Amino acid sequence: MNLSSQRPWITPLVIGSFLLSAVTGLLMFFHLDSGLNKLAHEWLSWAMLVGVGLHLGLNQLPFKRYFQQPLARGVMAGFAALLLLSFLPVGGTAGGQPPFAAPVQALARAPLPALAQIASLSPEALRARLGAAGLVVTNDAQTLQDIVGPELRAQINALNRILPPNTAPR
Repeated sequence: MNLSSQRPWITPLVIGSFLLSAVTGLLMFFHLDSGLNKLAHEWLSWAMLVGVGLHLGLNQLPFKRYFQQPLARGVMAGFAALLLLSFLPVGGTAGGQPPFAAPVQALARAPLPALAQIASLSPEALRARLGAAGLVVTNDAQTLQDIVGPELRAQINALNRILPPNTAPR
């Protein structure tokens, strides 16, 4: 396929997708995102990847020249190093877990009657919500961790069934 003939839509694709990604990213950074901002940022950024890939195809020779320039190589190496560093755990939390892991795990270790009280539910209503989520409660001495196991994601999912966002204590 001759990419040169596709230039009229490839460059606007890069510009438009960059604009969308930059604005939604800034909104998320400042916690001002609403509606579908986060979803658009995550999913429509694929359009930018496609557009940049096609743009690189259109501009192979100029792109290759950047690898011969020391300053350009340094900038690209710097960002490659930042990318690698972004995978390191931060914050001193055990095992590199996110900061919210400890409170979630503490709730998951609470006996079900205590968890019901935290959720402003009767123990019966708590058991009903867990049962509706397909989780089996055999006695009130159990904890959420006993029921779903030690995996943080499973504990969060179960807590979301117990504490729906619109009724969670604030």
